[in-house]
Amino acid sequence: MIIKEVQDEIVDEFSMFDDWMQRYEYIIDLGKSLPLIDEQYKTEDNIINGCQSKVWVHAEQNGDKVVFTADSDAILTKGIIAILIRTFSNQKAADILEANTDFIDKIGLKEHLSPTRANGLVSMIKKIKMYALAFNAKN
Repeated sequence: MIIKEVQDEIVDEFSMFDDWMQRYEYIIDLGKSLPLIDEQYKTEDNIINGCQSKVWVHAEQNGDKVVFTADSDAILTKGIIAILIRTFSNQKAADILEANTDFIDKIGLKEHLSPTRANGLVSMIKKIKMYALAFNAKN
């Protein structure tokens, strides 16, 4: 599935909920389904700077795709990174770099986060794009 299709699917899922309490619960559920990052990748190199909670993102190349794993010590943040992992994992580095993230605005996520969490979200996206840039440069 291409990135835009995944993003559209996420927007559709969020549109099923009437209020933000339901959306928060859904984000938390998404975090619970996030495959756990291997403990060896919970390092300073993989930590996201700018988040109030700890978030680790690890990437490796598998053929022409970038595969991400992640974890967080906060349940809501874990759900947020789960959305990003679902969107960008198993995609080509060039496609990740070209992808926009307006789906985040469409689901209203940024406006319903505290300023520090919103900054953390931006930092998570930057880290994912930096990994993609590094893998893209290798190819």
